[in-house]
Amino acid sequence: MKYIPFTRKNYHKIEQIKKLKKTAISDIDVVSRVFPFKTNNYVVNELIDWDNVEHDPLYMINFPQKELISQKNFDLVSSMLKNGTDKSLISRTIRKIRLGLNPHPAGQLECNIPELDGSRVDGIQHKYRETVLLFPAQGQTCHAYCTFCFRWPQFVGMSDHKIALKQAELSASYLSKHPEVTDVLLTGGDPMVMKAERLETYIDVLLNSGISNLKTIRIGTKSLSFWPYRFLTDRDSDKILELFRKVVDSGVHLSIMAHINHHREMKTVAFREAVKRIRRTGALIRSQSPILNHVNAIPAVWKKMWEDQVNMGIIPYYMFVPRNTGSHRFFSIPLVDAYRIFRKAFSNVSGMARTVRGPSMSARHGKIKIDGIPEINGKKYIAMSIIQGRSANWVKKPFFAEFDESARWIDELRPAFGVKTFFFVGDKESGFRISDDFDDAAATDPVGLRQSDNESPFLDWANQYA
Repeated sequence: MKYIPFTRKNYHKIEQIKKLKKTAISDIDVVSRVFPFKTNNYVVNELIDWDNVEHDPLYMINFPQKELISQKNFDLVSSMLKNGTDKSLISRTIRKIRLGLNPHPAGQLECNIPELDGSRVDGIQHKYRETVLLFPAQGQTCHAYCTFCFRWPQFVGMSDHKIALKQAELSASYLSKHPEVTDVLLTGGDPMVMKAERLETYIDVLLNSGISNLKTIRIGTKSLSFWPYRFLTDRDSDKILELFRKVVDSGVHLSIMAHINHHREMKTVAFREAVKRIRRTGALIRSQSPILNHVNAIPAVWKKMWEDQVNMGIIPYYMFVPRNTGSHRFFSIPLVDAYRIFRKAFSNVSGMARTVRGPSMSARHGKIKIDGIPEINGKKYIAMSIIQGRSANWVKKPFFAEFDESARWIDELRPAFGVKTFFFVGDKESGFRISDDFDDAAATDPVGLRQSDNESPFLDWANQYA
């Protein structure tokens, strides 16, 4: 299959767009001015149920919805477009809206960018002691953009918020001076949009550097779901698989970190064949996804997704909470509901699928996991722990918050038992810069419903796609 991208400029050419209401088309035209929009012919023709787009999870994570931005901002942009407002004024207005959406959550640009020989290395993030993230400059796009993406500023022309590594050699130089680093994650964007030769350049720098502390290379990608032909029929598909095999043969563990948001992404022949080809190289595939309102916020979806993954040899790895940036006001649900959904799904799969961890917030201080909702002396609390933190001393240290049925992020929780702040706030042990948490004023109108442990939060689509 030949890859054909669709963006705001040409999506009207999609035959199925005729099925949409005029209001849905105008919504796309407005919201795609604020957030990045790109899909492709595989997603359009193989994944989306065009007879039920209003409730289709794959449509939701590919095509912009009106509710991704506030009504106030939607009306503002819409009126400017209709009135023929000067393009420069529209651009300034849109930039102001974007800056109000917390474009670099968890202090990505403040706390995570390291230095090498006294200079910032803008294409690397080093948040956790053992793991370094590389952002290859040529991999800062995707085969299709997810509407919930927390790295959306990478794709909308906000150059001051873009993270891109232009010199592959810097990664080896950095690792050589940081023997504590064992894992390198190539991320983006999506590294799998790069040609095999370019991806090989970044990997060969690591493999040929003689760095003994490197144990694992991870590649974060959505390509398995949104363009599995990357591993099947692209011109350099075989070279990609040869590169994977070379990493494994070198003695370095290779893990493909697959972003899979719904079990329907795994139903196609192309997806299943791509998984087989990758696994034959000796690489492992691990899956991760945020829990998303309108997409997968129901236990049955996660249960089936994890079971199908195990059957294919994919290791369930993480359930994340949507980060407090961009369109999270549309996709987030209360933390206690996320925990209930996780627990119900987790309790109904075999031990082979219980490798998954969550629900986890990738917050400023680390990956914070909701462990339970215990009742102590007749009062409910939220129990949490840190899976990975800026300081190794924080890991698996339990802590508690007051029970809150509406909180959707760690910033909205209050420490329990009269404690003023969570133990990690302001802690300087990690050696990284830690500043005050963001105040996301744009998140004042989150979307979500209440439910008991046994009820679906979003029944309209759940019954059809569970």
